[in-house]
Amino acid sequence: MPRILIVEDDTDINNSTARYLRRQGCECIQAFSGTEGRLLWQAGGVDLLLADLMLPGLSGSELIAEIRQTSRAPIIVLSAKAELSDKVELLGLGADDYLTKPYQLEELWARILVQLRHASAAPPAPLLRWRDWVLNLEEMTLTAAGRPVALTAHEFRIVELLAGRPKRVFTKRQIYEAVWQEDCAVEDKTITVHISNIRAKLRPSGTDGYIQTVWGIGFKLAEA
Repeated sequence: MPRILIVEDDTDINNSTARYLRRQGCECIQAFSGTEGRLLWQAGGVDLLLADLMLPGLSGSELIAEIRQTSRAPIIVLSAKAELSDKVELLGLGADDYLTKPYQLEELWARILVQLRHASAAPPAPLLRWRDWVLNLEEMTLTAAGRPVALTAHEFRIVELLAGRPKRVFTKRQIYEAVWQEDCAVEDKTITVHISNIRAKLRPSGTDGYIQTVWGIGFKLAEA
């Protein structure tokens, strides 16, 4: 059952599209603004995105650009804009297909099937597993004890660094320079703040204790 996120501020279009796709056997998640769409996307588990361009809050173009920084999941744009330049711009930004409104739901479904076939034919994304964590390195997503954890790009890279060498103690400087790819200021508290945020996001899964503080040195992962 493909899980599809529909980001469309027109309630009638959003609801009618969701009803049709559910009849085809899809699970649909509905968002009515770009900001809401981003939050639902970050929760994880979406197989394909349908997005309007003219959205309140975060625009469709901005949403696509953000998603493409961390994921190759199929994206189909639904828009009233029919100019060739608009289509070229969106495809260049990272959309996989473009359907002009008003559209036939049967055609939309045919295009969705094409994109899902392409996605399933792609090689599986590399996974990094450690205890109850599963990191999807391509999509930059973390599942902890079966729960999706919404991390920022920097937070994910910190977890990836620690999970990649779980027995190693990393200093704050080493973490900063590996993740930010720049020199670390001596008194910079960025890593401490980020680790605190990561632990808070992990707490509902019961895995926040996986990240240990090694006093006077830095951080490492706790042995099982």
